[in-house]
Amino acid sequence: MLENWFKTTILMAGIVVLFGAIGATLGGGQGMLIALLLAGGMNIYAYWFSDQAVLKMYNAREVDENSAPQFYRMVRELAQNAQLPMPKVYLIDEPQPNAFATGRDPEHAAVAATTGIMNILTERELRGVMAHELAHVKHRDTLISTISATIAGAISSIAQFGLLFSGGQRDRNVHPLVAILIMVLAPIAAMLIQMAISRAREFEADKGGAQISNDPTALAAALKKIHDYAHRIPMDTAEQHPETAQMMIINPLSAGGIKGLFSTHPNTEERIARLMAMAR
Repeated sequence: MLENWFKTTILMAGIVVLFGAIGATLGGGQGMLIALLLAGGMNIYAYWFSDQAVLKMYNAREVDENSAPQFYRMVRELAQNAQLPMPKVYLIDEPQPNAFATGRDPEHAAVAATTGIMNILTERELRGVMAHELAHVKHRDTLISTISATIAGAISSIAQFGLLFSGGQRDRNVHPLVAILIMVLAPIAAMLIQMAISRAREFEADKGGAQISNDPTALAAALKKIHDYAHRIPMDTAEQHPETAQMMIINPLSAGGIKGLFSTHPNTEERIARLMAMAR
């Protein structure tokens, strides 16, 4: 828990420094001040509202025991196994099988699954997946995951903010190469931040999920199925907002282009091998 709070603090502080530096480069003292205010406001928004922003982005609809009784009861049983408060439960109308967890702490957590995953997995496999997501909640990964997704999207657009601002500064002479360099490197920096956050925690969530469900082979089978289907069925929202990909249990993005160079998830075969070793 302390480690994740430390990472979150470092991430937020780093964003303030990055925004300030770019603001100063492109807009001088006034640009730095505006960028610092923007970074501070974004950090506050990310902490309190980023989970709802991501759920809204995916048009997730909340379900309960009346609208999705079997699924809701499954999550409730797993949450009890994990000694967690009951999270809110959401469904996303997407054919690609995938799932994620969000929320700033276990008391304000939510888990979401696509309709595709409900159709493709067996009940045992789905239990394994939702146990994995609840392990993220228990490990308090969801705060830094959701904040990094929100901030990464903002980093990707910071160069446009800087260029617009610098365009109005007649007394500043920003070299075009500097502006282009920032525009290229900012999104890459965002992806590198998410890579550093995501890979190790997925192994830990697999291990925790296997313990919560007491069925590592079911989670292993689910990962294989999701991996196979996810690379054949596109998820348009994830493609439009690649910064949210690191929240999913399996990378939802197509492998083409620069996105394929920055995988936010560890190798699926290695994850399966570790789960099978637990089963043995």
